[in-house]
Amino acid sequence: MTRPSVLFVCIHNAGRSQMAAGWLRHLAGAGVEVRSAGSEPADQINPVAVEAMREVGIDITAEHPKQLDYATAQESDVIVTMGCGDTCPVFPGKRYEDWQLTDPAGQPIEVVRAVRDDIRARVEKLLTELNPEAVHLDGSVR
Repeated sequence: MTRPSVLFVCIHNAGRSQMAAGWLRHLAGAGVEVRSAGSEPADQINPVAVEAMREVGIDITAEHPKQLDYATAQESDVIVTMGCGDTCPVFPGKRYEDWQLTDPAGQPIEVVRAVRDDIRARVEKLLTELNPEAVHLDGSVR
């Protein structure tokens, strides 16, 4: 069985999509191929998002914003959009989700923490849908 691939897309690929990718890598390990991109990538990842993820033991400092391209989207099984609007390509047969999340750009750490925690819950739900075997009997995700 091939592992599913998930693409997280937001405008700047500097906050929401990077945090989502970090959570999925952390929770799924090698069980899911994780990608992220932006329709208008920033120069760097939001440092407040990096700090918020560091607080929960996830290091996203090695990541960098990437341009959304046709091939990456076409090769992904699930595409999760976060505010990129109609610039996100649509391919028949792909699973799409649109997560309405506060943009952490320019927000204080308290707001970014809330976004981080919201993203974790959504990623956990997505992971259980992609890989039900990843869920422990107590409901936690490995």
